[in-house]
Amino acid sequence: MATAVARTVLVLHGYSQNAAIFSKRLGALRKQCGKSVDFVFLDGPIILQPTDLFGSAPQSTLESLDSSEAAQSEARAWWTWNTNKSEPIGLPESLEVLRDILKTRTFDGVLGFSQGAAAAALLAALLERPHSYPPFLVDGKPPHPPFKFCVAVAGFQLGGSIAGPIFDTPYSTPTLHIIGTTDVVVLEERSQKLVDVSTHARVETHDGGHFVPSKGNWRKFLAAYLLDPTDNVPSPSLAASSADNSGISTPIMKL
Repeated sequence: MATAVARTVLVLHGYSQNAAIFSKRLGALRKQCGKSVDFVFLDGPIILQPTDLFGSAPQSTLESLDSSEAAQSEARAWWTWNTNKSEPIGLPESLEVLRDILKTRTFDGVLGFSQGAAAAALLAALLERPHSYPPFLVDGKPPHPPFKFCVAVAGFQLGGSIAGPIFDTPYSTPTLHIIGTTDVVVLEERSQKLVDVSTHARVETHDGGHFVPSKGNWRKFLAAYLLDPTDNVPSPSLAASSADNSGISTPIMKL
């Protein structure tokens, strides 16, 4: 008998990734979950340009990128920043994309990495208070019920004119925060600010950097959590710690 899907999870990639890249990098987790979890990978609407990825590199450098770097022209994001990094540019378009998929099907929860984790937490909070951002509504109603859970890997609290007011009140969606203690892209202190506005938080740390931990103990833990986030799944830290880089791709200072 075929295994029935037990959970449907919306998955949001990090800055400079896209849905296909992130799906591949979560291949071990998807295999661990088998057919019991339906992972729905969504592309951010912002297509990044070479200058978004490589900053002020000389034009000669940009023109000499090899084929693997050129492929990054398909790199995407959920937002970029204004000059003083006080306002996420493109966030309204991303929230429109998220709203439009949420109104078409039901998701049990959301999983995001890095910038995608910040977007996932914002989305979880917004579904609790959808009227705090009226353009998110569909005919005056929320597009989707609140999530049952959120998984934020290397996440952080987004600010700005839209996200700031949403996080003025802590959100209560059960959220698993996964933090790398040697992450130099999203520092542990930055992730802690998101934890602080999450009233139903579970925090797990790994001793690696900016990636989704993927060793066996973490795969089993995440698969069990996705199937039943209300269960007291033993911490993966009780087993061998992960140092397997499965998701690094987010440039410093761009998140």
